Amino acid sequence: MQIRSSTRSRPVVLVTGGAGFIGAHICECLLVRDCDVICADNFYTGNIDNIAHLLGNPRFEVARHDVNFPLYVEVDAIFNLACPASPVHYQRDPVQTTKTSVQGAIHMLGLAKRTGAPILQASTSEVYGDPTVHPQTEDYGGNVDVTGFRACYDEGKRCAETLFFDYHRQHGIEIKVARIFNTYGPRMHPGDGRVVSNFIMQALQNQPITLYGNGDQSRSFCYVDDMVEGLLALMETPAAVTGPINIGNPVECTIRDLAQRIIALTGSASSIEYRPLPAQDPVRRCPDIGRAERELGWAPRTDLDDGLVRTIAYFRDQLATAATMRSV
Repeated sequence: MQIRSSTRSRPVVLVTGGAGFIGAHICECLLVRDCDVICADNFYTGNIDNIAHLLGNPRFEVARHDVNFPLYVEVDAIFNLACPASPVHYQRDPVQTTKTSVQGAIHMLGLAKRTGAPILQASTSEVYGDPTVHPQTEDYGGNVDVTGFRACYDEGKRCAETLFFDYHRQHGIEIKVARIFNTYGPRMHPGDGRVVSNFIMQALQNQPITLYGNGDQSRSFCYVDDMVEGLLALMETPAAVTGPINIGNPVECTIRDLAQRIIALTGSASSIEYRPLPAQDPVRRCPDIGRAERELGWAPRTDLDDGLVRTIAYFRDQLATAATMRSV
């Protein structure tokens, strides 16, 4: 890890949303890279089980904290991942979602300003809305409905990006902005409403797989290990590299194909059940990762089937554990 501390033997890194799906993987990787890690999470969507295996590590600290309030710690780098990231969760309290994106960014940027720490913002492909350009490049302005059901997340993240670049220009803060595309893997929340977790949970229980629309809509799925490598690579770049940079897998897959793959890989007896497409659900989503390849030397390496096999194994274990707990 290239993060350095001028006053401590090891760098101290803050990960907000550190008990979440991606955040927990980042915490784990930072510890392997000999950093001291502060995981800050209010556990609204984060899960203590995601970081339970790290709790005995003397270089790992958990702070139950909401980024809507300032956090006073001494750190050498900040990964800002705090925000509900799936429609089920961010639409549950849309006002709070917007506040978390905007106020959370302000508070973490204020911390970066005070400590001189570089700060990475976990932005999202949702800033592109329902794109009219394929694949999406970082200079595409997006097609977002600012009054729609998804706007609390889309516009919250867009405003956070604005704040990051204004703090960079006005205060000289070292920033990194990553636009994260669909990510999957172990530690996903089983009830987050995302297509991969939904399909796997339904398939493992031989329930009908609910496919919204006709299944021709497409996504590109990035395995979490590849995503974390990309985010760490971005944080390690020189100060002149600010982003925004797309981090995702450029291989598109239709939702129907994903359902069929998961049925086959689980050996499930599930049928496919078609339902109306939710309002404002993007038809296509695929990153252009040319900038990430050039500036980070990064590209995803995990084949979709390989990643799905590992993710299925994780959810199978989760279901087995839950069944054991119910029988006790």
